[in-house]
Amino acid sequence: MQHDPLNDALSSIKNASLVGKRECFIRPSSKLIGRVLKVMKDNNYIGQFEYIEDGKAGMFLVKLNGNINNCGVIKPRFSVRTTQLEKYEGRYLPAQDFGVLILTTTKGVVSHSKAKNFGVGGKLLAFVY
Repeated sequence: MQHDPLNDALSSIKNASLVGKRECFIRPSSKLIGRVLKVMKDNNYIGQFEYIEDGKAGMFLVKLNGNINNCGVIKPRFSVRTTQLEKYEGRYLPAQDFGVLILTTTKGVVSHSKAKNFGVGGKLLAFVY
């Protein structure tokens, strides 16, 4: 029984990347996982990804390009303001301007740099570097 599909998805990506695979399947799929994958793709951590309907919950086929050192889910999902983002960058990312915090905001699922540009806070979902 899966309790956190986003955590399972990021774990599969991390494990496949560490082993050196060029692609991995993520199942089950969800809109949240798709939006997190889009942020990862926009920041060049993964290549293309596509949704495949399998008659159940569906799955994503993700092309890996070997740019992921570590990724994971942030639990509990802390609420953050734009002024607090630097504190969490220091906690979850190894260096300044290295890696991405992914958060959900009123503007959608975005990276922490876009959230700063928009001037909005939200809830932390994941980190990637």
